[in-house]
Amino acid sequence: MADYKKLATEIIASVGGEENITKVIHCITRLRFYLVDKEKADDEKLEAMDGVAGVVYNANLGQYQVVIGQAVEDVYDEIVAQLGSRVVDGESNEEVVETKVSKNPIIRAFQVVVGTITGSMMPIIGLLAAGGMINGILNMFVKGNHIFELISPTDPTYIIISTMAMAPFYFLPVLVGYAAAKQLGSDPFVVAAVGGFMIHPALQGLVAAPNVIEKGEIVAGKAPVVMELFGVTFNTSYFNIPVSLPNYAYTIFPIIVAAWMAKPIGAWLKKHMPLALRSIFVPMITFFVVASLVLLLVGPVISIVSSALASVITGLINLNLTIAGAIIGGLYQVLVIFGLHWLVIPILTQQIVTTGESNINMIVSFTMLAQGAGALTVFLKTRQQSLKGLALPAAISAFCGVTEPAMYGINLKYIRVFIMSSIGAAAGAAVAGLFDLPTRALMKLLQRR
Repeated sequence: MADYKKLATEIIASVGGEENITKVIHCITRLRFYLVDKEKADDEKLEAMDGVAGVVYNANLGQYQVVIGQAVEDVYDEIVAQLGSRVVDGESNEEVVETKVSKNPIIRAFQVVVGTITGSMMPIIGLLAAGGMINGILNMFVKGNHIFELISPTDPTYIIISTMAMAPFYFLPVLVGYAAAKQLGSDPFVVAAVGGFMIHPALQGLVAAPNVIEKGEIVAGKAPVVMELFGVTFNTSYFNIPVSLPNYAYTIFPIIVAAWMAKPIGAWLKKHMPLALRSIFVPMITFFVVASLVLLLVGPVISIVSSALASVITGLINLNLTIAGAIIGGLYQVLVIFGLHWLVIPILTQQIVTTGESNINMIVSFTMLAQGAGALTVFLKTRQQSLKGLALPAAISAFCGVTEPAMYGINLKYIRVFIMSSIGAAAGAAVAGLFDLPTRALMKLLQRR
């Protein structure tokens, strides 16, 4: 947990000390100081602090603004605790936040979603960066990559190390579920268990095509079909209700929705259940209800939206590859956030199976390079040593095809970096589409997704 007390003390000293502060308020991401003398504030010292993203002076408002991010309320509370109620202006706080919300409801909703996602991801970013680095280094030694070519992809050692590297990503629903539950105020162990349920092999086995024997040979049969809706196959059932099961491995958004649902359900049960029964029945019922809701609601919604987007993307590809490159390149990592990037995979897989190459794969590659470039830019510009230590491995990981550390640890936290990276990806992917640049391998993307 971050030491907000220490950070608050350092910020107070760096804006000129207690006697230089008349009032302090905050908005969604910034501390807004009213100072006696703004010249006493040390911009460079503040910008070098871990936990401070930057400083801005607004001459029109007379505010010295310290950019904190999603932890702004925690830091603000510590500052008030140290300075006392004389610096508090609660009405101004509400006015600043209300003004932002009333004028930008869509932006506010996006900020809440992104804040929840990044807050849930931050505790495990180091682990993801480590996995990405191991994966990138391992691929340098794989035969066929034209670098060192020391190990075969079928070698048991390669398989073990690759599995080791990708384990944090595969189990994201469990890891993020725990972190998201702590952030949203639900039971972290219950939500982590829901994440484990979502990726359990037995669940995915329900929708796998069974092997059958034809003419004495074992061949893959047809996947089960219960019903079809909006072009989506509902391939199993739950209490005789048709269900569509996407692959939840490597996803984060569905489990964050689960953590959000678990809070009111758990709170209601605690309120209405006798104390003697709570320790067993509250987690049991919460787990069962939330897991069922994910199965019945979240999965089908993701499948239907993915199917619709896949139709749009296929239409764009057939219409104009340059336009398709710009749109897919600009939005692909947004799809990753919501677990909808799966819709691109069948398209590029079919291209490679049919022709041996894929221009869509090249377009997707530009999105990874762009996210890595965004993290690398932060590494080069920031003065915070802890941020540098995270940004460089995240950038290298993205260049190796694993974008999660760069996206969730760096780029989404500083949203302008994510936006500019997406714009860069759109430009590069448009060029790839214009010249119909192909790739002739499925990359690590398909091996893990």
